[in-house]
Amino acid sequence: MWWRSRARGFLLRSLIRRPFPSQSKRGSSKTLSPIPPFTLGWARPVNLQFQNLRFFSSPNEAVSGDDEDKNRSFGFVESSDSLISDAGETGIDGVDDGGEGSSELDGGKDESQVGAESLSSLREESIQDDDSLGIFAPLEPVGEAAEDPGSVTEIDIQQVDKVRSLLRDSSQEPLESSLDKIEVSLSEELVAMVLQTPYVSGHNLVGFFRWALRSEESVKSLKMVELLVNALSSSADLNKMGAYMLWDLIKEIGNEKGLVNTSILNQLISMFGRLEKARAGLEVFDKFDEFSCNPDGNTYYLTIEALRKRSMFNAAWSVCEKMLSSGNLPDGEKLGKVISFLCKGKMTKEAHLVYLMAQEKKIFLPRSSFDYLVSSLSRKDETVRIALELLDNYPTDSLKYANTTFGSVVHGLCRVKEPQEAKKLLLRMAQSGPAPGSAVFNYVITALSKGGEMEDAIAVMKIMEGRGLRPDIYTYCVIMSGFAKGGLMDEAYGIYREAKKNHAKLSPVTYHILIRGYCKMEEYDKALNCLKEMKDYGVQPNADEYNKLIKTLCLKAVDWCTAEKLLEEMKESGLFLKGTTRSLITAVKELEQEAQSESVHAEA
Repeated sequence: MWWRSRARGFLLRSLIRRPFPSQSKRGSSKTLSPIPPFTLGWARPVNLQFQNLRFFSSPNEAVSGDDEDKNRSFGFVESSDSLISDAGETGIDGVDDGGEGSSELDGGKDESQVGAESLSSLREESIQDDDSLGIFAPLEPVGEAAEDPGSVTEIDIQQVDKVRSLLRDSSQEPLESSLDKIEVSLSEELVAMVLQTPYVSGHNLVGFFRWALRSEESVKSLKMVELLVNALSSSADLNKMGAYMLWDLIKEIGNEKGLVNTSILNQLISMFGRLEKARAGLEVFDKFDEFSCNPDGNTYYLTIEALRKRSMFNAAWSVCEKMLSSGNLPDGEKLGKVISFLCKGKMTKEAHLVYLMAQEKKIFLPRSSFDYLVSSLSRKDETVRIALELLDNYPTDSLKYANTTFGSVVHGLCRVKEPQEAKKLLLRMAQSGPAPGSAVFNYVITALSKGGEMEDAIAVMKIMEGRGLRPDIYTYCVIMSGFAKGGLMDEAYGIYREAKKNHAKLSPVTYHILIRGYCKMEEYDKALNCLKEMKDYGVQPNADEYNKLIKTLCLKAVDWCTAEKLLEEMKESGLFLKGTTRSLITAVKELEQEAQSESVHAEA
């Protein structure tokens, strides 16, 4: 009957799959997106989660309950009379069935019988013709989405596995000979998959790439070279054989336009740096112009880093000069490492030039690198002033951590005999930070005392005490020594009394300064009293104090008696006097005896 062809046409047309959007023909696999609901004319959307569909044997008669259950089991969409009547005038094969012609073909059967039989035959024909299998089978791309011959097929995967197994093989047979023996249809996709194979040695990957270049022109591309370099660069077991083989390959193809870029060369320099092959890394750096590549900030840093591992300071500075000329600097952290490296090589002036360029480019260094630069500059007499100027750029929020850095500059100023500049910096530290410690005060006090600027030295010591810092024995000794050198022994003795008040135990140096000072002023009694006070205070005099006193008594006071007593004290203390000084006592004694004898004879 007429409705049979229309129903069948509607059913199959409504459920037939539409072509998928075209995908890349060279993709290794295709992901199928879900089929969206679609409509037929004005009909409502047909969802693949089909609802119950009832076929009618005639416009006014439904199929029997059994057939309805069978249809429900297939999950068809429920349809109305009007939907069936609008399904079209032709069958699935496109032949016009015609209403009455169909009736004759049915042999004049009853309409109800024909209806049931038609539905049954429809299902049987669909199964026989595999229409139902096509309808309910898993989704398959059709039309332009069909599998492209250039894609990686199952055969290609097998070929990839063959190559991978061969590259992982540790046999001694030459790699290229082994590759020639296997049948492989080379393609860009296959080579890319092989290059991304883990646990393959670098020299085997390079050997495979060379072999592929001979047979497949598409392999010679920047993308393939990048894959190869990335594979070796990221390898955990990178060795020098693979790195040098890769570098030889790059030198062969590097002059061809578009096969090498800055990133590839940077990775090569990094690889040689990891292998501590600094000269090879420098060779890569020197090839940038030949390969028409422009070095960037990382290029310079990686080259310097490779040279650092071999302590090649001069070569590193030549790279730095090119970096400064180009104006391409790495980030602040890397630049800080470069500056620290130059300072370690005692190239502080050069490191300062790098710092100035960073300032011009507004690149901020890590605080540790800046501290190292300032401290290194302050260790050299000719660069102390530069270090002092750099302190003006110290971040105010980090001043509390800069005690050591500022202290090194104070020490440097004192060393070059600029105590007043050191004093200014000390006062600046006391006012705005970082807080100076006892060592910094001692540097300044020592420099002022050695320069004879005793008033300033005393003033700095008072500031020190005002900040809750107690001057140590060294500080008192320095001031005492300054007074003693100027012949101001009363002032020196006053400092001694103050030190004695603040410290339970003094050092032998404290008394040594007083004894020498009194001897210089020929105040021998006071010198002897200091020696006695020294022993009473629990400080044992050493041979130097005795030697100084004995020589002074013999040569200036001609008091060999006192000198001989001191010699006996030394023996009791277990100290030994030098032979020349001992002979001096004997000589003075004999001279005095001769003088007395001559005087007696003269009177007689």
